[in-house]
Amino acid sequence: MGKPPLAVGKKAPKFSYTRNDGTKDSLDNYIGSKVLVCFYPKDNTPGCTAEVCSLSESSKNFDKQKVKVFGVSKDSEASHQKFISKYDLKITLIPDPELKIISKYGVLNEKGSAKRTTFLIDEDGKIINIWFKVNTKSHAKEVLDFIDNSL
Repeated sequence: MGKPPLAVGKKAPKFSYTRNDGTKDSLDNYIGSKVLVCFYPKDNTPGCTAEVCSLSESSKNFDKQKVKVFGVSKDSEASHQKFISKYDLKITLIPDPELKIISKYGVLNEKGSAKRTTFLIDEDGKIINIWFKVNTKSHAKEVLDFIDNSL
């Protein structure tokens, strides 16, 4: 019997990763603020680029709401750095080539990458919303509307 799927009200799985400068970061470092963890399949593909750019363009609005935004895919740190530079991205991209975070969140797809899924986590580390169907172009607005209207 597998683990039950993640659901609203459950604790978000903890994760850590190494930044491109070699320092470590983890979800625990953001307890006390909201965190948006956006899983996407692949850097530099049309849908993923639209989604990540939408989130990045709204980074000031997320900052005002005190929400830290992470994008997670199986791409390498080098791929993420090129993606960030190409589009001047303002959100943190986490490399997960070993699929550890993707697997913990239960969003591994049949192609071996992440399903396009987003988790909003509250100040105590609990999941307060999950988007399974993500409109890549308007996802940031969708999330910000949820925060404005529901929290």
